[in-house]
Amino acid sequence: MSLVCTAASASNWSRTGTVSAKGDGRSVFGLMASFKGQAEYSVDSKGRVAIPAKMRSALSPEAKNSFTITRGFEQCINLFPLNEWERKEEQIASLNTYRSEEREFVRMIMMWADEVTLDGQGRISIPKQLMDFAEVRDTALIIGAMDHIEIWNPRIFEGWRQGQGSDYATLAERVLGM
Repeated sequence: MSLVCTAASASNWSRTGTVSAKGDGRSVFGLMASFKGQAEYSVDSKGRVAIPAKMRSALSPEAKNSFTITRGFEQCINLFPLNEWERKEEQIASLNTYRSEEREFVRMIMMWADEVTLDGQGRISIPKQLMDFAEVRDTALIIGAMDHIEIWNPRIFEGWRQGQGSDYATLAERVLGM
């Protein structure tokens, strides 16, 4: 396999940690985390929650301090930087909407999607429908998940974590093939 690294792809790699020989978002060199860690923050009466400073600093300039917020696959909220979401939309747009399963997925992910922008205090406003879905009320657990941020009700996250059948080492072995 040969890899041609153009100036554009090298620049992209330095910002996001990915250069792909296949164009699938997987890195030939390894993926450097953009968002990592966790923090618990209060949610104010207007549905605003702060995004941790270290996660805000991981935003690329192309994101323009904006995110696309949508439903997660578990009972959580996914927050994608605007530039990352544009890549996701390209993947979604390539789906065949003549197939009912693909059409249903497009409908489900896009009906929950909305754009939010960081305010002067580093907060975002979570749409009410997403707060209701994730049952986020007074406190939010903010988790870095590489290319996006997850927002959880801390109690629901703990229940989800306890319900996982595999311990950390077993999961790593299965996923990474160690």
